[in-house]
Parts: sequence; structure tokens; C-alpha cells
Amino acid sequence: MFRAFLFDIDGTLVTARGAGRQALEVALAETFGTSGPIERYDFRGKTDARIISDLMQAAGVADAVVQRRLGTCFRVYVRELRRAIGDGSRVEVMPGIPEVVATLAGRGDAVVGLLTGNIEAGARIKLEPTGLLPHFRVGAYGSDHADRARLPHVAAGRIRQLSGRAVGFEDMVIIGDTPLDIACARACGARAVAVATGLHRLDELAACGPDLLFSDFSDVPAAIDRLTRA
Repeated sequence: MFRAFLFDIDGTLVTARGAGRQALEVALAETFGTSGPIERYDFRGKTDARIISDLMQAAGVADAVVQRRLGTCFRVYVRELRRAIGDGSRVEVMPGIPEVVATLAGRGDAVVGLLTGNIEAGARIKLEPTGLLPHFRVGAYGSDHADRARLPHVAAGRIRQLSGRAVGFEDMVIIGDTPLDIACARACGARAVAVATGLHRLDELAACGPDLLFSDFSDVPAAIDRLTRA
């Protein structure tokens, strides 16, 4: 059996302590003249494109304008995110993640990748300070599609291109920290793994019925055992 382990970034692999929100607020204001109701908007589990669309719709910006200026907004966001991340000390890796990711990436029967709402450039900026990037051989990003539920299909295609091997959704393990990560896995028939290292409590995630649920990955041997038996 050849499997794929696909990780979300924010709240699952790392926390950047609000750097993304800070950078996007600047990018929206510079690109559209408003950041919309960003202070009360729930970013958790959404793609960057979806976040921008929602905020600008709430601010009364026409969708055609949003789509036309989306690339500009992303470029400003990347600039501001690099500034916010700085020397990388703002980025904190979640418990057990380096060991879990490295162990899974070392398996000959698996590929480890990213499935994240971050645009690809933003994902790289957040992960560069951690040393984790080389372990992720494929990625599906918020810059690929605004609908998170479409990202497993993107990942499957890239895994096939990379390895020459097809991975069915039943052999795909999607790991995240929000109900939307669980819903993403459910939408395609993948295994849903939830970890409560983000902003959702363990009981909130449990109510969504993931296949596996962790408080964190600090017990590395147990985490590897459960993930590989999933």
C-alpha cells in the first residue's frame, strides 16, 4: 500500500503568532483600500483566496474587482509576511512535529506533503525557519483553489506526477487542526486526523467525528503507530 500523509500548516505544524493576519491586513488595505471586518473574521481552516473574497464581499468590493486584483494582493501579502516573520523566531513548531514528519517522510511506502489554505509562497515563508520544508515532497495550496475541498484532488495529481504512482483517496491521510480540515477529508473519502494544537478544543474536534484525534503529537512513537495504522 502506498499512502500520502498531508499536513495543514497553521495550528498543525506551526504557529506564526498572527503574522499571516497582520500581513493580510496590510495587503488588503493597500490593494483594495480596506481590510474589511478582519478583526472579527474567523480565519481558521479557510484558504487565503476564500478569506480575501469573504472580507472584500463584506466590505462591498465587487467580486470582479477582487479577482482582478487578487494577484497584486498576494504579492503585497508575501512581502509583508516576510517582514512579519523576520528572522523566524516568531514561528513556533508544534510538539513532536519534527520527529513525526521526519519519520513518516523516511518511509518507503509513503509520501509526505502539505494540504493548506496558505498560498504556496506563504507556506514556504512560514516553514523556511523550521527546517521542515525538505520533508514535504508535494503540496496543494490555497493558491491552487479557493475551495479547500478541491485540494485533495490537486494533491493526488501531483503525487502521481512525482512518483508515477496513483494514491486513492482512501489511502490519503489529511491532518489538520480545524473542523474544515476534517470536512475536507470527508468530502473526498480520505482519512481525517485532527490535532488540538490550534484554536479548536479537543471536544470541538471530537464532535466532528475524525478518524483519529490527538491533543498533540508529543508522544511520537504512539503518534506514528496510530497514524500508520489509520
